[in-house]
Amino acid sequence: MAEVGELYDQDFFRWTEEQAAALRRAKGSNLPLDWDNLAEEIESLGKSQRAALRSQLRRILRHLFKLEASTASEPRLGWEESLRDAREEVEDILQDSPSLRREVPRLVSEQGPIAAKRAAADLEKHGEAADAILARLERGGFTAEEVLADWFPG
Repeated sequence: MAEVGELYDQDFFRWTEEQAAALRRAKGSNLPLDWDNLAEEIESLGKSQRAALRSQLRRILRHLFKLEASTASEPRLGWEESLRDAREEVEDILQDSPSLRREVPRLVSEQGPIAAKRAAADLEKHGEAADAILARLERGGFTAEEVLADWFPG
């Protein structure tokens, strides 16, 4: 197991989980600390990493749905650029907190319907049909591998 200081650099999310748990276990010591709130605050740092990951995955999914369903040529380059940016953000988060990688499939599955709904609304706002988005969602949406890979729907 990594030293406590090493874990901070290797996997920030796991470090926050372990530190919060350690603080809760040490609550009975005679150090004058606000144990409960201190543990909660450290834990919230890790939760913010998960929230950032969730947000970027939803952004990727939204653009994948639009790229696959839309016949318009004009906004495609912007969607692709946003997709690249979001994938880079995800990789940064996963580099800082590798233990969050195990949560990617679940988060992709949870965020798929939300992203599909938003993508459909985006297309409908511009007079495009959203049937292909709903059909893709019914087939299971996109996989975690598709979300993280360096590709764009045709």
